[in-house]
Amino acid sequence: MTRDTRLRRATWTAAGPDPRRRIAIRLLLCAIVPLALIYFTWLLRPGRVGEPVMYVLLVAAEVFNLVQAAGFWWTCSRGSSAAPAPPLAPDTRVDVLIPVYDEPADVVEPTVEAASRLTGARARVHLLDDGGSDEMRALAARHGADYIRREDGAGAKAGNINHALAHTDAPYVAVLDCDHVPLPHFLEAMLGHFADERVAFVQAPQYYANNEHGDVASAAWGQQALFFGAIARGKDGHEAMFCCGTNVVFRRAALESAGGFPTRSLTEDFDLSIRLHERGWSSRYVAEVLAHGLGPEDMAGYVSQQQRWARGCVGALGTVLRARLPWRIKLQYLLSASYFLSGWTVLVYMTFPVVRILTGAQPLAATTADQFLVHFAPYFGLALLAVTSVGGGAYTFRSFALQTASFWIHIQATVRALRRRRGRFVVTPKQGALERQPRAVAPALAALAVLAGAAVYGLARGNDPATLNNVAFAALHVCVLACGVAPALRAGAVSRERAEAKREPVPA
Repeated sequence: MTRDTRLRRATWTAAGPDPRRRIAIRLLLCAIVPLALIYFTWLLRPGRVGEPVMYVLLVAAEVFNLVQAAGFWWTCSRGSSAAPAPPLAPDTRVDVLIPVYDEPADVVEPTVEAASRLTGARARVHLLDDGGSDEMRALAARHGADYIRREDGAGAKAGNINHALAHTDAPYVAVLDCDHVPLPHFLEAMLGHFADERVAFVQAPQYYANNEHGDVASAAWGQQALFFGAIARGKDGHEAMFCCGTNVVFRRAALESAGGFPTRSLTEDFDLSIRLHERGWSSRYVAEVLAHGLGPEDMAGYVSQQQRWARGCVGALGTVLRARLPWRIKLQYLLSASYFLSGWTVLVYMTFPVVRILTGAQPLAATTADQFLVHFAPYFGLALLAVTSVGGGAYTFRSFALQTASFWIHIQATVRALRRRRGRFVVTPKQGALERQPRAVAPALAALAVLAGAAVYGLARGNDPATLNNVAFAALHVCVLACGVAPALRAGAVSRERAEAKREPVPA
């Protein structure tokens, strides 16, 4: 697949499917609704109750997933994104902020170089160095960028940006992560939307240019493509798109009204968006790939990224509930933050076959347990197919498996939030490791071992239908988890030359 083809596919994923595909997706939805009704009508009958606690856990998990699914379809139903807007005057001043913290120069330099060539505005590029590197100072000088260094590093990325805001004065502020190389017309595509005085920020997609080099990068891109495709377009339609930390342009007045970036949050972009929407500001989403970035290339990098997102979003649930937001926007924020609770449902589903094989207890009455798959499989299978279709084919089984194998991250985030343990901001590594990384997936490996052991034990004890059903469920979880953790058990790293070549801006 050529670079141009990859870019067209990424742009299509963000912009949305063609009319015929939209019709097919709507037909899938029409088929899912009656299947869901059939399944829940069957599940909630009093005669289905087996072991009461397990039954309650099953119903709770299914209701949570149903709410998430309904929220997903409600979000995607709007399916819009900001229409192209006439650009602002070419003399519009923009401060382009690129925060760095000990990232390699070969990652940072393409971003600074491309930012220095942005068109459509008077852009001034600032390299914000929290690492105190003379190499970064020289890099900035090579490309005519300002160099702003901090000494204390307080507040991590948010503090770094706030420090730069105090030393700059343009009416608009663009933020680019140091690995996201902007296309020349980045500002032209974004600034026109600020003609609406209510707009606080305009967000563009995050595109992982290294998505075809390595299983982790590919699966992570599939998850990102689903969000920055149907979900982000839908959130924009509901006027609830939030800032995603990079590839974003702010109105300085809006940032000042919110007191700058929150420095006590691991997801400062999410919390800032809540503050801005509380104050009556609006947001826009431009469904066009305008920058090429790097996704996590190994499992340790992916886990680090997800831990930060999960801990920040779960910790923000209370903030969302207390926020004075229109109900539609509040529900959108709740859906996004509560997604990081879904690992609990995976744990519940994995526990059931183990408990049944070891103790004989099960959530459903023995007379109905064998019918479960008949009612559940069509509903679940078609729902998964619909999500894949909405994702434009980018959300693959590999993406699903990696998401499932990361269930423990959500549990860890919840426990830390309940204990009020404040996490530490960790920059996602920009380069894959050469060695295997079993420690990065140790909880998933432990779950896999327990499931496999329970299945072997069950087969050794007997082959009655109920046991075989639960062995099959355990084996299904083993297969999904094995696919999810496999990249961590293989040695090798992404070729930096290939990854860097893919980050070169494509001519507009």
